[in-house]
Amino acid sequence: MRKIIVSSFITLDGVIQAPGGPEEGFKYGGWSAPYYDEVVDQVSEKNKKPAADYLLGRKTFEIFASFFPEHPEMWPSINHGTKYVMSRTMKKSDWENTVFIDSLEDIKKLKNSEGLDLQVGGSGQLVQLLLKHDLADEIRFLIHPLTLGEGNRLLADGTIPAAFTLVESLSTPSGVIIANYKRAGEVKTGTMGG
Repeated sequence: MRKIIVSSFITLDGVIQAPGGPEEGFKYGGWSAPYYDEVVDQVSEKNKKPAADYLLGRKTFEIFASFFPEHPEMWPSINHGTKYVMSRTMKKSDWENTVFIDSLEDIKKLKNSEGLDLQVGGSGQLVQLLLKHDLADEIRFLIHPLTLGEGNRLLADGTIPAAFTLVESLSTPSGVIIANYKRAGEVKTGTMGG
């Protein structure tokens, strides 16, 4: 069975929309750029290295497909890995190794198949679907020290109660907190101090 690993640039108020640039016409597009330091770069490069396949939403796929095929040196494995794209409207692409899927059942079949782990980047609606159906095995947050007050948020209504264990964390000189979590069963409750 494959693991599904979600990686997300996120603000303190949960916004994930357009961290790298002005895509989607979002007025705060590119909000992560001022915090992109050597440590963030090292972590990003490390996360690109393992052989993986990719599970992407249509919007993220379109952004990636408009850039990475022409800049293979920036992320070689994304060009060679299989890209599974969740879309009900898009059915073909010229980008090599692209497969379109269109349902939750397709994702479940993919997760239960043999193969490389599935990395999910961006793809807010897809991540919400994965969290709602308990399909994310790991979450890697790059938490940026700012709030935006608007924009697409990652942890929206419909996320199920779930516990996670912190497996790695560090902070960067620019104040980004990198926190990697693995799924850890059900939520446990209790009383503080008692």
